[in-house]
Amino acid sequence: MNTSDYTADELELLDAIENQPLVSIPNLSQEIAQFKASVNRKHTKQISINLHLLDDDLQRIKIKAIEEGVPYKILISSILHKYAYGIF
Repeated sequence: MNTSDYTADELELLDAIENQPLVSIPNLSQEIAQFKASVNRKHTKQISINLHLLDDDLQRIKIKAIEEGVPYKILISSILHKYAYGIF
């Protein structure tokens, strides 16, 4: 494993998975419900925009979306989200 391919957070998580005992979470279903509610609150407001793209770019995005198994508008939104948060 080449550790330079991973972020510090990913390395910490990998170490925890490989070297630390698993611990059961009390009230797991409640924890999951709270997490889902938190995610839903954060991502509920969406705004529609008009976007002009080159036809060739849109066709390539649609092909990528098919390969990924997602609608092309979701793929575009995901790409923009990742770019906005510096994930790319």
